[in-house]
Amino acid sequence: MWPIIMGALRRNAPFITLPFAAVIGFIGYKLEGILSDKFTPYNESIQDSRADRLANEEISHDPTKVEKLRLKENVLERNLSPSLQRK
Repeated sequence: MWPIIMGALRRNAPFITLPFAAVIGFIGYKLEGILSDKFTPYNESIQDSRADRLANEEISHDPTKVEKLRLKENVLERNLSPSLQRK
């Protein structure tokens, strides 16, 4: 009798264990939701905070000397080979 029962359980193992695993997973999911803190405080990104800090340092250093916001060199001349550069 036991070999027949074990053979049936072996053949139908996914159908037998799936409901139990689903119930245990659902209970664990609900417990985690109850016990854990889901609040994550907002933090400014590192790049934004660095840009703000650098801007404040430049302004507080000497606010009368501000460079114009334009390129100091031609964009096409930036990566020229030495043979094409003007002398």
